[in-house]
Amino acid sequence: MRKLLTVATRGGRLAIAQTEIVISALKKIYPALQIETKKITTRGDRDRRTALWNLKDSGFFTSQVEDALLAGKADFAVHSFKDLPTRQREGLTIAAVCERQFAEDCLIAAAPAGNKQGSIEQLPQFAKIGTSSLRRAAQLRRLRADLRPTPVRGNVQTRIKLLDTGEIDAVILARAGIERLGLGQKVSFCFDPEQFIPAPAQGALAVQTRSDDTATTKLVAALNDRKASTVTFAERQVLTTMQCGCHAPVGAFAEIDGDDIEITAFISDLQGKNFIRHQIKGPVAQAGKLAEQLANQLLNAGGKKILASLE
Repeated sequence: MRKLLTVATRGGRLAIAQTEIVISALKKIYPALQIETKKITTRGDRDRRTALWNLKDSGFFTSQVEDALLAGKADFAVHSFKDLPTRQREGLTIAAVCERQFAEDCLIAAAPAGNKQGSIEQLPQFAKIGTSSLRRAAQLRRLRADLRPTPVRGNVQTRIKLLDTGEIDAVILARAGIERLGLGQKVSFCFDPEQFIPAPAQGALAVQTRSDDTATTKLVAALNDRKASTVTFAERQVLTTMQCGCHAPVGAFAEIDGDDIEITAFISDLQGKNFIRHQIKGPVAQAGKLAEQLANQLLNAGGKKILASLE
């Protein structure tokens, strides 16, 4: 076994924290292993102004990291799985999906509305809610038409600081990132992921290797969590089948219950008025087929028209 490996990652605090989680897990399995970190600046890190829903390209936060991996500048890479395009880059493979915690979204509100027993009903009328996601914006408008989704960019800390300046009244973020940064005490409330549906694979960390590097791929595969891998690939299959890209108002959430998997997904227009939500349940062994079925149900129920209107 090789004693020294290099991991590629984005350079932000959250990306580094997530990479440290993976490094720590690998060292528990392979105590003699040494791992160096190579920080990569992506297009998403450089462009802090463009609202994510105005981006047409995929891989906005991942392609430069993948470039470094393909060029042999790193042996493996750590990604937020939800950021990876559903089409796998040639020459690369997902060697492991780490155990997933906190798939749901959470809301952090400015005082005095913010408290851990809060709810969306307690937010002020016409409150400005910071989010860079069309998926979150559509669901917000569906829950409360008066709320004003407001585009925000920047890292987690930057977005939270906007609450102090009064630019926004609250911000919605993935709970997993908040918890990994040790900021869980700031959360006002968390959404039920079956009701406020997260992005496919949200909260999961994907560890990527070169397809031809069998030694590193085998080593990293020891981190794979079978349950996390099954549900996240099912969620991503919804996106793949719908061919809608990662910025459309689409969400998917899967849970395993015994030998069954239940997948919930939605597609919506931008205003949250034409909101199509379906759920499917069946054997875990058929997770991929069930996800395809669910995606086609959404498309046939009006999803195709919604996607056409977004182009």
